[in-house]
Amino acid sequence: MSVQTTEYTVSEIRSPASFITSRVFIYGALVFWAFICLFPIYWTLTTSFKSAVDVTQGHLIPFVDFQPDWKGWRSLGLSPDSIFQTSTVRDEFFKRFMNSVITSVGASSLAIVIGSLAAYGLTRYRYRFAWFKNEDISFFFLSQLILPPVVLALPFLVLYREVGLLDTRVGLILLYTLMVLPIVIWIMRDQFNSIPVELEEAALVDGLSIWGAFLRIVMPIALPGMVAAFILAMVLCWNEYFFAALLTSTDAKTIPVMVASQTGSQGINWWSMAALATAAIAPLAVIGIALERYLIMGMTAGAVK
Repeated sequence: MSVQTTEYTVSEIRSPASFITSRVFIYGALVFWAFICLFPIYWTLTTSFKSAVDVTQGHLIPFVDFQPDWKGWRSLGLSPDSIFQTSTVRDEFFKRFMNSVITSVGASSLAIVIGSLAAYGLTRYRYRFAWFKNEDISFFFLSQLILPPVVLALPFLVLYREVGLLDTRVGLILLYTLMVLPIVIWIMRDQFNSIPVELEEAALVDGLSIWGAFLRIVMPIALPGMVAAFILAMVLCWNEYFFAALLTSTDAKTIPVMVASQTGSQGINWWSMAALATAAIAPLAVIGIALERYLIMGMTAGAVK
């Protein structure tokens, strides 16, 4: 017994040198990974301030390798010297930007409402359809993500043409809702599973209805998970390109379609594409930073019980 205790104590003791070495290795790995993750954003941002020569020669550091220029932002009418002038490109950008905002927020909000109710039912009630039980239904929702989007291209194109939803925001909202609904259901199911059922039973004893217990007891506790699911759904909707390019032509085009169209007779206008991409990334970055606390709480919900 004493020998085991001595061996355990010796194994737990580490020298200051080994402790410092492990810390340096860990923080060095984290810094390296952060660099890998942030470099594409840095490259996109700096490219929006480059000329054609700087882009082709691969200059990276502003004021060292190249002199920053507003060429990319000027082509969109968003540079300081053109922001107050009339610009059809800027008007087009704001129109596409609003299309992305409306479709992403609308689809994410609708998915949160439907997905939360579906997830709550799957965690609090027992269902059985033929051989399908709650676990099978949950897996069925998640399995919809396996289906490649290109398989649905022709059916949705024909359906939307028949019902008059081609090139409409409503059509994109409905489609995006179906696209992100499985993810929302899966996240909210884990969130509701982490909430004790006894809280709702106590609320029912106190006279609340099922809806009252859900709205006044469960939802405030599940708010971080709902925010996390909303942000994830919005990011997926905001970045979606395939269906936006397929089902829209003029009125309902979104930012990703506009970014992909930055080509000219001389090739791709990298500076304009980079400026557009930066403007498209900025809102999501702001939302992610502002709601970081809710995002972390929601994504880790149910991890520890």
